Amino acid sequence: MATPRQRIWGWYFFDWASQPYNTLLLTFVFGPYFAEVARGYYMGSGMEEEAAKAAAQAYWGFGLAVASVIIAVLAPILGAIADGTGRRLIWVWIFSAFYVAGSFSLWWVAPGGDQAMLFWAVSCFGLGFIGMEFATIFTNSLMPSLSDHDDLGAISGSGFAFGYLGGLLALIIMLLLLAENATTGKTLLEIDPLFGLDPEAREGTRAVGPFTAIWFAVFMIPFFLWVKEPKTDARPLNIGAAMASLIALLRSLRYRRSMSAYLASSLFYRDALNALYGFGGVYASGVLNWSIIQIGTFGILGAVTAMVASWFGGKADRRFGPKPVISISIVVLILVCLVIVGMTRESVWGIALDPASNAADQIFYVCGALIGAAGGTLQAASRTMMVRHTTPDRATEAFGLFALSGKVASFMSPFLIGVVTAASGSQRIGISPLIVLFAVGLILLLWVKPKGEQA
Repeated sequence: MATPRQRIWGWYFFDWASQPYNTLLLTFVFGPYFAEVARGYYMGSGMEEEAAKAAAQAYWGFGLAVASVIIAVLAPILGAIADGTGRRLIWVWIFSAFYVAGSFSLWWVAPGGDQAMLFWAVSCFGLGFIGMEFATIFTNSLMPSLSDHDDLGAISGSGFAFGYLGGLLALIIMLLLLAENATTGKTLLEIDPLFGLDPEAREGTRAVGPFTAIWFAVFMIPFFLWVKEPKTDARPLNIGAAMASLIALLRSLRYRRSMSAYLASSLFYRDALNALYGFGGVYASGVLNWSIIQIGTFGILGAVTAMVASWFGGKADRRFGPKPVISISIVVLILVCLVIVGMTRESVWGIALDPASNAADQIFYVCGALIGAAGGTLQAASRTMMVRHTTPDRATEAFGLFALSGKVASFMSPFLIGVVTAASGSQRIGISPLIVLFAVGLILLLWVKPKGEQA
């Protein structure tokens, strides 16, 4: 039987195992690679380069929007069913299979593809993304049973720090040994991709899909060995009762001002953060013309700052509570978005830069470090704040609602980016809706009680 310490470490290993989906696929390797493939397709169909870049970003945005709608609709329903039956781990198994199947299938996204290839890429990515998000709901719902209430902030922060360490290690392995530069065909170590992978067919970069799937399958072993569900009476599946419980929870929100305000706030700021992660690499590829290797280096920097900041943020959470940690993180992200929207290789909000220098690159590296630090602490503190608004026996339902709040508008953020990018023809201006979303989330925090609904 696992000890309490092993249960906590097993729970940490989910973050370690699942983080590469965000780090490698969403942000730093596959996302930018998809932008290259889609851009090549659109330019081959007769589009000008800038229009092709915008069309590629818009397609990626609409794909993420569809996956987010599915998550938003099903998350609270599945949470209510899991709490009604008292079983959560079975759902982790099911959605882990989605994660592995979706990510592994990205191997077949080859350069020079047609419209069907783009659809395959977005569909498979969406399948794995849905698996990751749903598995996260059920693992988060186990958090209240890990330790005393006062320690949960530090546990959440340490979990995210450990997860970012895993994502960082996976990214380093990918860049050093597999992902090739599109121009030279060499990895960051200036060698050919391992295992005889063909650089011209971008097989080194495409290996990110199978690599992510295998990483997850291997490192979920400690989770399934050590994390067990709290002892509860076996209850048969009763969908009617589960839906009635969910409806009752939704109706109760009118009387739960703090929880309602927090769910609304997180709806906006987590949506914006996810979009910032999802489009950061695509932005760097299109606006700054960075290679996969450069974007990956940018990702390493962001992962390091996220890891360190999450750990310190967890300590700050335990001492001061999650609300001030969330507020400060949002302010930092608003400032970063303002810089990104106003930056080109020639200037930052009218302040001239030497196009021949690497000043724009250096500024974006700083932005990446701040995104990693603020994003890591924001996610860890958000998880703690949700725990302060629920009880262990209804945690899955509450985290399902939390996922709903993070996804009900998540189709909006990529959609808005897609629309603004398509309308303006500018990837840079297309990021501007995120500033508004972060600001709205910050304002709504005013109505959230620092201790939530806990006594």
